[in-house]
Amino acid sequence: MFNIYYKIWVDGLLKMKSLPKNKGMWKLYGMTFMSMAMALNIMLFMTILQNVLNIHFYNLNLDIFKGTKLDAILSFFILFLAPPLILNYLLIFHKKRYEELFKLYKTYDGKLYASYLVLSYFLPVVLLIGGKIIHKINK
Repeated sequence: MFNIYYKIWVDGLLKMKSLPKNKGMWKLYGMTFMSMAMALNIMLFMTILQNVLNIHFYNLNLDIFKGTKLDAILSFFILFLAPPLILNYLLIFHKKRYEELFKLYKTYDGKLYASYLVLSYFLPVVLLIGGKIIHKINK
C-alpha cells in the first residue's frame, strides 16, 4: 500500500541529497515540499467530498488572533499540514528510516517526485479555473 509513497519519497530525497546546494538542508526541503503537496491533496479531496455531500464536516473555526488571516493559517496547519508532517516524520524520518528505504527503492532522478509535486500543486488551480469557466458557461 505504501509502495508508491516510499518510491516518491526515495526519489525526491536522493535527488535533493545529490544537489550540492542542498547540503545539510535536503531533509528539511524534502519534508517541506512533500508535506505541502500532501496537504494540498487532502484539501482538494475534502473540498470535492464536501461539495458532493454538501456537508462541511472537516472545518475548524478559530478566533484566537485579531483578524482572520492568522486564524485561517493556523486552521490550515492543524487540519491539512500537521497530519502529513506527522505521518511523514513517523514513516520516513523517525530513526533515520530513509536510510533503509534508500536501499530498498531505486531513484528515478527526481522525475517521479517532481511529477507528484507538479500535479499536487497545480491540479487544484486547474480544477478551480475549470470550475469557474464551467460556472460562467452555465449562467
